[in-house]
Amino acid sequence: MSTDRHRQNLRAAAASITVATLLIALKGWAQIETGSLAIAASLLDSVLDLMIALANLAAIRYAARPADDDHSFGHTAAEDIAALAQAAIVSVSALAIAANAVARLLAPAPLQAEGLGLAAMLAALTLTGGLVWYQSRVARRTGSKIVAVDMAHYASDFLPMLAALASMAASKWLGVTVLDSALALAAAAWILRTGLKIGASAWHGLMDREAAPETVARIVAIANATPGLSGWHDLKTRTSGAKLFVQIHAEIDGDMTLRQAHAISATLRHAILALDGDVDVIVHQDPV
Repeated sequence: MSTDRHRQNLRAAAASITVATLLIALKGWAQIETGSLAIAASLLDSVLDLMIALANLAAIRYAARPADDDHSFGHTAAEDIAALAQAAIVSVSALAIAANAVARLLAPAPLQAEGLGLAAMLAALTLTGGLVWYQSRVARRTGSKIVAVDMAHYASDFLPMLAALASMAASKWLGVTVLDSALALAAAAWILRTGLKIGASAWHGLMDREAAPETVARIVAIANATPGLSGWHDLKTRTSGAKLFVQIHAEIDGDMTLRQAHAISATLRHAILALDGDVDVIVHQDPV
């Protein structure tokens, strides 16, 4: 990974930690004042955000380490391991929120200081929106799976926060308190969905699943358009963290000199390397 991309990923992780800390303080204060279970669900989500952000920072620093004797393909799998841990934490927290919501539905409790709760959640939405916008820019530039996953998780926080806003408004102006528990239950389902999605992506990375179909299609187009190539076969791809690994067998006229054959395979290799993100390419030459 280039130094510039590494710096951008580190800045995104630091921003995530800062925002998560602010959100915990803001939502914690709001939850104490209001007693809202929906805000408690959102607060728990922010606590998890902070834990995940700290783990992400460590994973980004480790994943950027160059290849060594023990890890000849680098350390990028650390991103997938961290993402899988995130998925487990998020899923467990969603189930805990759901259990509390069901208990509150069975034994409703009134809310307090709804106006303060509304103001706090509006501020939380603003902070989260700014962070998601910044992380989306970094993820597009660097291709970091950790930053993208963290951004997706923060984006999923909008639903629990909107649920908390709705429950505060319903209690303040309509006198309806049961909505707080019902919306907390819905937020838990949304958080669980996010956790399962994060886990699936990380699992595919650890299991060396083929790159996205659109990426494979671009590589095929590059191979078909490479001059001097008689054909190709055995294209294999996999992703590890933000890094893409590509292996392809290039079919080249066997009567060419080694220098000529190497020039053709080098053209193919450099064209694939020009794909967006961090790419590692191996081209095997087969005479035809």
